[in-house]
Amino acid sequence: MSALPPTTGDPAMYVHERGVAVVTGAARRIGRAIALDLAAHGHAVAVHCNASREEAEEVAEEIRHGQGRAMVVTADLADPAAVARVMAEVEAGLGVPTVLVNNASLFERDEVLTLDPDLYARHMAVNLTAPVFLARDLARRLPADREGLVINMIDQRVWRLTPMFFSYTLAKSALWTATQTLAQGLAPKVRVAGIGPGPTLANTRQSPADFRRQTEAVPLRRGPGLAEVTAAIRFVLETPSFTGQMLALDGGQHLAWETPDVVGVGE
Repeated sequence: MSALPPTTGDPAMYVHERGVAVVTGAARRIGRAIALDLAAHGHAVAVHCNASREEAEEVAEEIRHGQGRAMVVTADLADPAAVARVMAEVEAGLGVPTVLVNNASLFERDEVLTLDPDLYARHMAVNLTAPVFLARDLARRLPADREGLVINMIDQRVWRLTPMFFSYTLAKSALWTATQTLAQGLAPKVRVAGIGPGPTLANTRQSPADFRRQTEAVPLRRGPGLAEVTAAIRFVLETPSFTGQMLALDGGQHLAWETPDVVGVGE
């Protein structure tokens, strides 16, 4: 059976077959919400983690408690050998994966003049190289009668570049390019799309007040909640013509028009 129904007939029937989904960085935060929502909608879920094994096991147990199927896959996505084992482990434990959500991300502040080669390389490995090779491995393992879907969690900042978080921004910008070129290269067998969240949860460097100021400064004066992110994932799953595109869930943050060169200068 194909993972997507034939593209004829009632559009309401274009719903991704509930198969095996792999979610990287699924032990915490956005990844946890995505894994639980996929499971709630009928997918078996491979919960990937690196160091957060205990939290990942809790996510998997919550899925099983709801009568779903789940397993935990541990891998350092900066290690090519570990990345190469992921899809084989998932197939052995749950079956052939047809959905991959590349959610895991390294987000460390750096700047051009103080750039550290090791931190730069790790950003590229985790945020770009691992997602590309996991997508390749998913596509290689698909049976002839199945279709696949890759969703890359990117960032709205790839449409609004800044020099802060230099390595992260370069890697995510390259992942946005990879999303488009993977969509070209893997069509028609595999769709590849992106989600670009804006301020969804406070990061580890932000106080609640910092996060509130950030969300109140975007055009809509609010960012997305976790429910919006998971709803966007489901939209991509259930829209078989959607590929090579990114949904920015950011309250308009990427529009960035209220800047000092525009506001208060008589324009």
